[in-house]
Amino acid sequence: MNINKQLPSTRTTELDSICFKTEVIPVIEIVRLEDAVPLASALVEGGISVLEITLRTDCALAAIKRMRDALPGASIGAGTVLTPAQYRQAEQAGVDFVVTPGATDLLYRYGVESPVPMLPGVATVSELMTGWQYGYRRFKFFPAEASGGVKALKAFGAPFPGVRFCPTGGINIENAADYLALPNVMCVGGSWLTPKSLIDAEDWNGIRDLARQAAERFHR
Repeated sequence: MNINKQLPSTRTTELDSICFKTEVIPVIEIVRLEDAVPLASALVEGGISVLEITLRTDCALAAIKRMRDALPGASIGAGTVLTPAQYRQAEQAGVDFVVTPGATDLLYRYGVESPVPMLPGVATVSELMTGWQYGYRRFKFFPAEASGGVKALKAFGAPFPGVRFCPTGGINIENAADYLALPNVMCVGGSWLTPKSLIDAEDWNGIRDLARQAAERFHR
């Protein structure tokens, strides 16, 4: 592995300015493009202003663009970014950050050069060390519960005191507080704020209520 250039510290600062705005980042899958703006609006009105839109559907990038235009005050990120090509598409859609489930050397290198900060996914100490060598200090811990959960993140703290995490995967309203109590956790990600049943029913009031409950319950 040949590392010619490291991530500028300004990218870490930019991620901090986004992630410390909220305790919970909803992980959102948009299936119907027409749901994008009302769903995002409901979350923002409920007090959640940082949103991650996964690139798992054909309309995800178009949804991001619509949200970006409709909600200029929100921080909109692209999740499930797997390749530099998807990273580039997310940049062109106007995202504020990108999130990956894991990370490759190609993604790390692209992120070092990109003006859009990346939150790379890691599950092990070895993966974390690879990102560290590239200059990354903020990571997604995924899949959190399956990878050791709170105990694993506690163990990561001693050898990596400058690293902060956004754990995702198995996080819900019952266990989110356990993660948020850790000093090396910035925020958590979860899909419980946007259940499929409420989206299918276009129950935006229900989504707004869930967002409000989370914002009030986990406010630090």
